Amino acid sequence: MGTVDPLGLVKKAQAGGYAVGAFNMHNPETTQALIRAAEIADAPVFLQVGRAIVPHMGLTEAYEMTRRELDKAEIDVPIHLDHGTYEEVFEAIKLGFDSIMFDGAHLDFEENIRVTREVVNLAHSHGIPVEAELGKIPDAATGINWEDYYTKVEEAERFVAETGVDLLAISAGVMHGVTGIEPQPLDIERIKAIRDVTGIPLVLHGASGVPLDQLQAAVAAGVHKLNADTDLRHAFRAGLEAKFAEGDRQLEDALSLGRERMIVATVEKMREYGCAGTANYATLTSQVDSEVFGGASK
Repeated sequence: MGTVDPLGLVKKAQAGGYAVGAFNMHNPETTQALIRAAEIADAPVFLQVGRAIVPHMGLTEAYEMTRRELDKAEIDVPIHLDHGTYEEVFEAIKLGFDSIMFDGAHLDFEENIRVTREVVNLAHSHGIPVEAELGKIPDAATGINWEDYYTKVEEAERFVAETGVDLLAISAGVMHGVTGIEPQPLDIERIKAIRDVTGIPLVLHGASGVPLDQLQAAVAAGVHKLNADTDLRHAFRAGLEAKFAEGDRQLEDALSLGRERMIVATVEKMREYGCAGTANYATLTSQVDSEVFGGASK
Protein backbone atom coordinates (compact mmCIF):
# COMPACT_ATOMS: atom_id res chain seq x y z
CA MET A 1 0.00 0.00 0.00
CA GLY A 2 1.08 3.57 -0.66
CA THR A 3 1.13 6.35 1.87
CA VAL A 4 -2.35 7.74 2.42
CA ASP A 5 -2.83 11.53 2.22
CA PRO A 6 -5.94 12.48 4.25
CA LEU A 7 -5.76 16.19 3.56
CA GLY A 8 -5.12 15.51 -0.10
CA LEU A 9 -8.35 13.51 -0.29
CA VAL A 10 -10.34 16.47 1.03
CA LYS A 11 -8.55 19.02 -1.13
CA LYS A 12 -9.28 16.84 -4.16
CA ALA A 13 -12.94 16.88 -3.11
CA GLN A 14 -12.76 20.65 -2.75
CA ALA A 15 -11.39 20.96 -6.28
CA GLY A 16 -13.94 18.47 -7.62
CA GLY A 17 -16.99 19.91 -5.90
CA TYR A 18 -17.90 16.88 -3.78
CA ALA A 19 -17.46 15.65 -0.20
CA VAL A 20 -15.62 12.71 1.29
CA GLY A 21 -17.64 10.54 3.65
CA ALA A 22 -16.34 9.96 7.18
CA PHE A 23 -17.99 7.08 9.03
CA ASN A 24 -17.54 5.37 12.39
CA MET A 25 -16.67 1.75 13.12
CA HIS A 26 -18.11 -0.12 16.08
CA ASN A 27 -16.81 -3.68 15.63
CA PRO A 28 -15.03 -5.76 12.95
CA GLU A 29 -18.20 -6.19 10.88
CA THR A 30 -18.93 -2.47 10.65
CA THR A 31 -15.27 -1.83 9.82
CA GLN A 32 -15.45 -4.41 7.04
CA ALA A 33 -18.65 -2.83 5.76
CA LEU A 34 -17.05 0.60 5.36
CA ILE A 35 -13.99 -0.80 3.61
CA ARG A 36 -16.04 -2.99 1.27
CA ALA A 37 -18.34 -0.08 0.43
CA ALA A 38 -15.32 2.05 -0.50
CA GLU A 39 -14.07 -0.73 -2.77
CA ILE A 40 -17.45 -1.17 -4.45
CA ALA A 41 -18.10 2.55 -4.87
CA ASP A 42 -14.49 3.36 -5.80
CA ALA A 43 -14.67 6.08 -3.17
CA PRO A 44 -12.38 7.65 -0.59
CA VAL A 45 -13.48 7.30 3.01
CA PHE A 46 -12.31 8.28 6.49
CA LEU A 47 -12.50 5.34 8.91
CA GLN A 48 -13.33 7.09 12.15
CA VAL A 49 -12.53 5.92 15.65
CA GLY A 50 -15.26 7.81 17.46
CA ARG A 51 -16.74 8.53 20.85
CA ALA A 52 -18.79 5.34 21.11
CA ILE A 53 -16.05 2.79 20.47
CA VAL A 54 -13.30 4.33 22.62
CA PRO A 55 -15.04 3.73 25.97
CA HIS A 56 -16.08 0.28 24.73
CA MET A 57 -12.68 -1.14 23.79
CA GLY A 58 -10.11 1.62 24.27
CA LEU A 59 -8.28 3.73 21.71
CA THR A 60 -5.42 1.30 21.14
CA GLU A 61 -7.62 -1.75 20.51
CA ALA A 62 -9.99 0.27 18.31
CA TYR A 63 -7.08 1.42 16.16
CA GLU A 64 -5.55 -2.05 15.98
CA MET A 65 -8.90 -3.58 14.98
CA THR A 66 -9.28 -1.03 12.19
CA ARG A 67 -5.69 -1.47 11.07
CA ARG A 68 -6.07 -5.26 10.89
CA GLU A 69 -9.16 -5.03 8.70
CA LEU A 70 -7.64 -2.38 6.46
CA ASP A 71 -4.44 -4.37 5.99
CA LYS A 72 -6.54 -7.19 4.52
CA ALA A 73 -8.09 -4.88 1.94
CA GLU A 74 -6.99 -3.78 -1.51
CA ILE A 75 -7.25 -0.08 -0.70
CA ASP A 76 -5.51 2.37 1.60
CA VAL A 77 -7.67 4.98 3.32
CA PRO A 78 -7.11 7.13 6.41
CA ILE A 79 -7.80 6.02 9.97
CA HIS A 80 -9.07 9.13 11.72
CA LEU A 81 -9.49 10.04 15.38
CA ASP A 82 -12.91 11.67 15.77
CA HIS A 83 -13.64 14.08 18.66
CA GLY A 84 -10.33 13.28 20.32
CA THR A 85 -9.40 14.65 23.71
CA TYR A 86 -6.07 16.34 24.38
CA GLU A 87 -4.67 13.15 25.93
CA GLU A 88 -6.01 10.94 23.10
CA VAL A 89 -4.25 13.08 20.49
CA PHE A 90 -0.85 12.09 21.91
CA GLU A 91 -1.83 8.42 22.01
CA ALA A 92 -3.22 8.55 18.48
CA ILE A 93 -0.01 10.02 17.10
CA LYS A 94 2.03 7.27 18.75
CA LEU A 95 -0.31 4.57 17.43
CA GLY A 96 -0.07 5.77 13.84
CA PHE A 97 -3.39 7.46 13.11
CA ASP A 98 -3.37 9.17 9.71
CA SER A 99 -5.38 12.21 10.80
CA ILE A 100 -6.92 13.54 13.96
CA MET A 101 -9.78 15.72 15.08
CA PHE A 102 -9.14 17.54 18.32
CA ASP A 103 -12.38 18.67 19.92
CA GLY A 104 -11.87 21.74 22.06
CA ALA A 105 -15.37 23.12 21.46
CA HIS A 106 -16.17 22.73 25.17
CA LEU A 107 -13.39 25.20 26.04
CA ASP A 108 -13.81 28.94 26.00
CA PHE A 109 -12.73 30.57 22.75
CA GLU A 110 -9.28 31.78 23.84
CA GLU A 111 -8.42 28.46 25.48
CA ASN A 112 -9.65 26.56 22.42
CA ILE A 113 -7.25 28.58 20.27
CA ARG A 114 -4.33 28.01 22.64
CA VAL A 115 -4.77 24.26 23.04
CA THR A 116 -5.66 23.65 19.39
CA ARG A 117 -2.48 25.49 18.34
CA GLU A 118 -0.46 23.14 20.55
CA VAL A 119 -2.14 20.12 18.99
CA VAL A 120 -1.58 21.41 15.47
CA ASN A 121 2.11 22.07 16.09
CA LEU A 122 2.60 18.57 17.50
CA ALA A 123 0.60 16.76 14.82
CA HIS A 124 2.15 18.72 11.96
CA SER A 125 5.62 17.82 13.25
CA HIS A 126 4.59 14.21 12.55
CA GLY A 127 3.01 15.01 9.18
CA ILE A 128 -0.54 14.51 10.49
CA PRO A 129 -3.35 16.92 9.49
CA VAL A 130 -5.70 18.29 12.13
CA GLU A 131 -9.42 18.93 12.13
CA ALA A 132 -10.86 21.08 14.91
CA GLU A 133 -14.35 22.19 15.88
CA LEU A 134 -15.70 25.65 16.48
CA GLY A 135 -19.24 26.22 17.64
CA LYS A 136 -21.20 23.42 19.26
CA ILE A 137 -23.25 20.60 17.76
CA PRO A 138 -26.25 19.65 19.88
CA ASP A 139 -27.58 16.16 20.37
CA ALA A 140 -30.82 15.51 18.49
CA ALA A 141 -33.56 17.21 20.45
CA THR A 142 -36.40 19.67 20.23
CA GLY A 143 -36.36 23.27 21.39
CA ILE A 144 -32.77 24.08 20.36
CA ASN A 145 -31.81 27.76 20.44
CA TRP A 146 -29.52 27.63 17.44
CA GLU A 147 -27.85 30.96 18.10
CA ASP A 148 -26.23 29.30 21.12
CA TYR A 149 -24.65 26.68 18.86
CA TYR A 150 -23.82 28.27 15.49
CA THR A 151 -20.19 28.90 14.56
CA LYS A 152 -19.54 32.65 14.42
CA VAL A 153 -17.94 33.82 11.19
CA GLU A 154 -15.55 36.30 12.81
CA GLU A 155 -14.42 33.70 15.36
CA ALA A 156 -13.82 31.14 12.60
CA GLU A 157 -11.57 33.58 10.73
CA ARG A 158 -9.41 34.25 13.79
CA PHE A 159 -9.42 30.61 14.95
CA VAL A 160 -8.07 29.26 11.66
CA ALA A 161 -5.50 32.04 11.30
CA GLU A 162 -4.12 31.56 14.81
CA THR A 163 -4.21 27.75 15.07
CA GLY A 164 -3.21 26.62 11.57
CA VAL A 165 -5.81 23.84 11.47
CA ASP A 166 -6.27 22.04 8.17
CA LEU A 167 -10.02 21.36 8.41
CA LEU A 168 -12.70 23.13 10.42
CA ALA A 169 -15.84 21.41 11.68
CA ILE A 170 -18.60 23.97 12.03
CA SER A 171 -22.09 24.19 13.48
CA ALA A 172 -24.62 25.38 10.92
CA GLY A 173 -27.79 23.49 11.80
CA VAL A 174 -26.65 19.88 12.16
CA MET A 175 -27.20 17.62 15.16
CA HIS A 176 -25.67 14.43 16.50
CA GLY A 177 -28.26 11.73 15.93
CA VAL A 178 -31.61 11.89 14.14
CA THR A 179 -34.51 13.82 15.57
CA GLY A 180 -38.16 12.93 15.17
CA ILE A 181 -39.06 16.46 14.13
CA GLU A 182 -38.46 18.29 10.87
CA PRO A 183 -34.70 18.91 10.57
CA GLN A 184 -33.37 22.43 10.97
CA PRO A 185 -32.48 23.85 7.53
CA LEU A 186 -28.75 24.33 7.24
CA ASP A 187 -27.51 27.91 7.35
CA ILE A 188 -25.94 27.86 3.90
CA GLU A 189 -25.07 31.56 3.91
CA ARG A 190 -23.13 31.07 7.15
CA ILE A 191 -21.21 28.18 5.59
CA LYS A 192 -20.30 30.33 2.57
CA ALA A 193 -19.15 33.17 4.80
CA ILE A 194 -16.95 30.87 6.89
CA ARG A 195 -15.47 29.34 3.73
CA ASP A 196 -14.66 32.79 2.38
CA VAL A 197 -12.88 34.06 5.51
CA THR A 198 -10.99 30.84 6.35
CA GLY A 199 -10.08 29.46 2.93
CA ILE A 200 -9.90 25.86 4.18
CA PRO A 201 -12.23 22.91 3.59
CA LEU A 202 -15.10 22.73 6.07
CA VAL A 203 -16.62 19.70 7.79
CA LEU A 204 -20.17 18.96 8.88
CA HIS A 205 -20.72 16.42 11.64
CA GLY A 206 -24.16 14.92 12.14
CA ALA A 207 -25.03 14.51 8.44
CA SER A 208 -27.47 11.66 9.16
CA GLY A 209 -31.05 12.71 8.62
CA VAL A 210 -30.18 15.91 6.75
CA PRO A 211 -32.13 16.17 3.46
CA LEU A 212 -30.02 15.50 0.40
CA ASP A 213 -30.67 18.90 -1.17
CA GLN A 214 -29.39 20.55 2.01
CA LEU A 215 -26.22 18.45 1.98
CA GLN A 216 -25.62 19.24 -1.69
CA ALA A 217 -26.05 22.95 -0.97
CA ALA A 218 -23.57 22.66 1.90
CA VAL A 219 -21.03 21.00 -0.38
CA ALA A 220 -21.45 23.75 -2.95
CA ALA A 221 -20.93 26.27 -0.13
CA GLY A 222 -17.61 24.81 1.05
CA VAL A 223 -18.18 21.57 3.03
CA HIS A 224 -15.98 18.78 1.70
CA LYS A 225 -16.01 16.22 4.52
CA LEU A 226 -19.32 14.87 5.79
CA ASN A 227 -19.50 12.82 9.00
CA ALA A 228 -22.38 10.39 9.43
CA ASP A 229 -22.93 7.50 11.80
CA THR A 230 -26.57 7.13 12.84
CA ASP A 231 -27.99 6.23 9.41
CA LEU A 232 -25.37 3.53 8.90
CA ARG A 233 -25.74 2.19 12.42
CA HIS A 234 -29.49 1.93 11.84
CA ALA A 235 -28.86 -0.01 8.61
CA PHE A 236 -26.63 -2.45 10.48
CA ARG A 237 -29.23 -2.82 13.22
CA ALA A 238 -31.94 -3.50 10.63
CA GLY A 239 -29.93 -6.45 9.37
CA LEU A 240 -29.60 -7.87 12.86
CA GLU A 241 -33.30 -7.46 13.54
CA ALA A 242 -34.30 -8.98 10.20
CA LYS A 243 -32.26 -12.10 10.85
CA PHE A 244 -33.45 -12.54 14.44
CA ALA A 245 -37.04 -12.03 13.29
CA GLU A 246 -36.73 -15.37 11.49
CA GLY A 247 -36.46 -17.08 14.86
CA ASP A 248 -33.46 -18.33 16.77
CA ARG A 249 -30.37 -17.69 14.65
CA GLN A 250 -26.66 -17.66 15.19
CA LEU A 251 -25.24 -14.26 16.12
CA GLU A 252 -22.76 -14.59 13.27
CA ASP A 253 -25.61 -14.88 10.75
CA ALA A 254 -27.16 -11.70 12.11
CA LEU A 255 -23.83 -9.88 12.04
CA SER A 256 -23.32 -10.91 8.43
CA LEU A 257 -26.68 -9.52 7.35
CA GLY A 258 -26.03 -6.36 9.34
CA ARG A 259 -22.76 -5.95 7.48
CA GLU A 260 -24.46 -6.40 4.12
CA ARG A 261 -27.14 -3.83 4.93
CA MET A 262 -24.48 -1.37 6.06
CA ILE A 263 -22.48 -1.85 2.87
CA VAL A 264 -25.50 -0.92 0.78
CA ALA A 265 -26.29 2.11 2.95
CA THR A 266 -22.68 3.31 2.85
CA VAL A 267 -22.40 3.04 -0.92
CA GLU A 268 -25.57 5.11 -1.18
CA LYS A 269 -24.02 7.79 1.06
CA MET A 270 -20.92 7.86 -1.11
CA ARG A 271 -23.05 8.36 -4.21
CA GLU A 272 -25.03 11.13 -2.54
CA TYR A 273 -21.87 12.92 -1.40
CA GLY A 274 -20.48 12.78 -4.94
CA CYS A 275 -17.29 10.90 -4.00
CA ALA A 276 -18.23 7.57 -5.62
CA GLY A 277 -16.02 6.86 -8.61
CA THR A 278 -13.33 9.38 -7.61
CA ALA A 279 -10.78 7.15 -5.88
CA ASN A 280 -9.46 5.34 -8.98
CA TYR A 281 -8.41 2.25 -7.10
CA ALA A 282 -6.23 0.71 -9.79
CA THR A 283 -6.34 -2.83 -8.41
CA LEU A 284 -10.12 -3.05 -8.33
CA THR A 285 -12.73 -3.51 -11.00
CA SER A 286 -15.82 -1.29 -11.14
CA GLN A 287 -18.14 -4.28 -11.11
CA VAL A 288 -20.73 -4.01 -8.36
CA ASP A 289 -20.84 -6.92 -5.92
CA SER A 290 -24.13 -8.45 -7.06
CA GLU A 291 -24.22 -10.84 -4.13
CA VAL A 292 -24.29 -7.94 -1.67
CA PHE A 293 -26.66 -5.78 -3.63
CA GLY A 294 -28.85 -8.67 -4.55
CA GLY A 295 -29.30 -9.96 -1.03
CA ALA A 296 -28.89 -7.18 1.48
CA SER A 297 -32.09 -5.34 0.73
CA LYS A 298 -34.32 -8.36 1.04
